[in-house]
Amino acid sequence: MDLNDRLQNVAVIGAAGKMGSGISLLLALELAYRALEHPGGTFVLNLVDMSDTALQGLVTYIRDQAVKDGERQVNRLRTLYRDRADLVENGEMIQAFVQEVLLRLRTGRTLQLARESLMVFEATFEKEEIKFAIYHELAALCPKETYFFTNTSSIPLHVLTEACGIQGRLIGFHFYNPPAVQKLLEVIAPNVCDEELKALAAETAQVLGKKTVPSNDIAGFIGNGHFMRDGLYCLREVERLAQDHGFLKAVHMVERVSRDWLLRPMGMFQLIDYVGIDVFQLILRVMEKYLNDGLHSPLVDQLLDLGVRGGQLSSGAQRDGFLKYEKGRPVAIFDPATGAYRGLDEPWAQEADAHLGAHPEPALTWKALSRDKGREARLRAYFKAFDGHETLGVTLARRHFAASREAGVALVERGVANSSQDVNDVLTLGFFHLYGPITDYL
Repeated sequence: MDLNDRLQNVAVIGAAGKMGSGISLLLALELAYRALEHPGGTFVLNLVDMSDTALQGLVTYIRDQAVKDGERQVNRLRTLYRDRADLVENGEMIQAFVQEVLLRLRTGRTLQLARESLMVFEATFEKEEIKFAIYHELAALCPKETYFFTNTSSIPLHVLTEACGIQGRLIGFHFYNPPAVQKLLEVIAPNVCDEELKALAAETAQVLGKKTVPSNDIAGFIGNGHFMRDGLYCLREVERLAQDHGFLKAVHMVERVSRDWLLRPMGMFQLIDYVGIDVFQLILRVMEKYLNDGLHSPLVDQLLDLGVRGGQLSSGAQRDGFLKYEKGRPVAIFDPATGAYRGLDEPWAQEADAHLGAHPEPALTWKALSRDKGREARLRAYFKAFDGHETLGVTLARRHFAASREAGVALVERGVANSSQDVNDVLTLGFFHLYGPITDYL
């Protein structure tokens, strides 16, 4: 059965969530284009989630994004609608395309909607018990030839297949947020995986416009395998620095160094907030269960006990976590001792900046380098210049750089990643880093 046959009936489970909505959009657009190119096919997309309100919001989101996609690809639409005498203006073709997209959609709150699907994409919450229950039901409900694509970012796939009786029919499709924009797709094939499914996964990734990086079936895979350890390093640095500088200054210094000195798009604590402190803890627990590697942070536990969670609102706005946000920008840091946020415009933050010392090259930022074709030479020169600085900021940057590299090398040595290049690709494509952790810059 080829991809076109399987795309006649597809389902997304957890379709209205942060990840599921992006996956749903990608599939909805692809099915609509295929329906125009292959008249007579069904190309049904079943969208399953627990809330009618959320599903209605998802359909609105897909409709709005279909308009934008039609505008971007209007020349393609003019070719596809060349025999439609009733469609003359670009706007008419775009509206016809939007209707084609909406025609493919079916929404519902039960897995019964997926009973005839030949490809099922699952993007539910990262909890084993939830995924076990879903795959047990899907295994009994769906045709025996159905293939499953899970967006899990930490749970070993062989655990899911063995527990749910779908050996050979499940593959990891770990999209990065937001799925409709991010190019990276981390693909995880368990030891028992149909060759047809592997080939189908590769073709599907290509059709959806993704660059794939393979990961082996070890808890956390490459992306979270590095991110969790990098995050834990920063959390432990806070604990160490807090002994001399206090908690607030320690968080501020580690946040600034991880962003400004290492030239990353976000500091570590903004990144943890973006993912969600609760999600960060959940992934740590999953990985620790299977790896027994000391993956735990008392500070994360403390913040969650105080109700500080991070993550995004349904609107996409950032919730407060380690940091407080105004118009998407960090403006304060949470103080567990008082349960309040302290502003980055207060004297203590200026004192922390003074402790760090001057940035080696103030004009050099992630944003300045992100589109620089001569990035490699400038990065080498920048890190080489560290040799002439003995400030606390440079010292902390050196320590973090070494720890990040060590975490990346360990992923290769433990067989999670097949090569250093795969690790670097995940961090540059999935996390938008300017360089991978396994480099010789320092």
